[in-house]
Amino acid sequence: VQLQASGGGLVQAGGSLRLSCAASGRTFSTGTIGWFRRAPGKEREFVANIRSGYLKGYADSVRGRFTISRDNAKNTVYLQMNSLKPEDTADYYCAATTSGLIVSARTDPNNYAYWGQGTQVTVTS
Repeated sequence: VQLQASGGGLVQAGGSLRLSCAASGRTFSTGTIGWFRRAPGKEREFVANIRSGYLKGYADSVRGRFTISRDNAKNTVYLQMNSLKPEDTADYYCAATTSGLIVSARTDPNNYAYWGQGTQVTVTS
């Protein structure tokens, strides 16, 4: 199983980026895929997740600005990031599990078995 994250880059505050997480090796259509991020000098934190294509969750810090979506035909999950802020600067990682996680478990990175490499997002002021 491989997760390939892409789409990071350098953007000014207020701008947008779309991250992609392409899965290969198995399908996660009934599982949960999440995005996490780690900013320099900080702990890894939950950003957003999607379960079974339509159950979505967001961190308070990104709700209303970020949108997670899923294309099961392409086995790919997207994270549309709008109104980016300098504090969104981080390495972003996608993670997946074949389990349909309950709400309380979706934000815990320990519940995800598969991880992609990070894609760097830098937001300048």
